[in-house]
Amino acid sequence: MFFKKNKEPQNLDQVLKQFQGLKKEVEAISRSLGKLKKEDRLSLKKVALVRYNPFSEVGSDQSFSIALLDEDNNGIVVTSLFSRDGNRVYGKAIKNGASQYSLSDEEKKAISSAIKHEQ
Repeated sequence: MFFKKNKEPQNLDQVLKQFQGLKKEVEAISRSLGKLKKEDRLSLKKVALVRYNPFSEVGSDQSFSIALLDEDNNGIVVTSLFSRDGNRVYGKAIKNGASQYSLSDEEKKAISSAIKHEQ
């Protein structure tokens, strides 16, 4: 381990051996950090919620679209449309901030807001 207690080196050979051990540990930590940075790009970093009322017969903004994106603007947008007759939920894949499916204005707004308000 990096912080384990070692006895003080008594000569140059011991100093070099201890230095080599530390060098290997730092290299291992650097590799781990690189892997974590690569994996971190895929975690959710950009989130935005847009509430709205798509139907005039419903009294308030009970429908919503939420964009959940990673660092590269990949992820999903989920839309829930609430009406007196029920609730419908839609999910669409997002790649580079766009979708192969047509997007509503509210979904576009959620994606745009998520991209602009990156954490």
